[in-house]
Amino acid sequence: MEPVIHGIILAFGLILPLGVQNVFLFNQGIIQKRFIHTLPAVITAGMADTIMISIAVTGISVLVWSIPWIQAVLYAVGFCFLAYIGWSLWKSAPESVQSGEERFTPRKQIIFAASVSLLNPHAILDIVGVIGTSSLAYSGMEKWSYTIACIVVSWIWFLGLAAVGRFIGQLDAKGKMLVVLNRISALLIWVMAIFMLIRLSNFL
Repeated sequence: MEPVIHGIILAFGLILPLGVQNVFLFNQGIIQKRFIHTLPAVITAGMADTIMISIAVTGISVLVWSIPWIQAVLYAVGFCFLAYIGWSLWKSAPESVQSGEERFTPRKQIIFAASVSLLNPHAILDIVGVIGTSSLAYSGMEKWSYTIACIVVSWIWFLGLAAVGRFIGQLDAKGKMLVVLNRISALLIWVMAIFMLIRLSNFL
């Protein structure tokens, strides 16, 4: 039971802070017409976390992340994606959202969810540096219990974010709240993008 409790507490502690991944899933809940339409983003984010956590506990990711050029590529691609996502959120208007013009297609959801999950150096460092390192304290079934607990927390959290976003989207019939949230989200994402650009400059 201790590995399970440890995994749950650790995963919640890492996933609770407002980040790009959380912002994107929450916004999908708001702008999509039905909750089921947010599932491509939710499932992609959940699968991405599942893969990264699984790799982290095996120790392979520590070796890969220690290679400088891989870090540089992640920061560069991450900056580009975040800058684009921020722009998409900033320019969205309530009229276009209500008419469905700004709603992400399933394919676009998958691409964006994968990018903010797999190309987010902060998320990778959290998973590799914290979840991966903490898993070294366990072996055998205890390590599997710890790993599964971390993965389940991610899935529950992503589903909850999308559900809460959908609830708020239903309350905001005119889309005024959505515009404010999108602008705040865009600014947050741009700040993270600038931070990535600064970190990238350290490799140049």
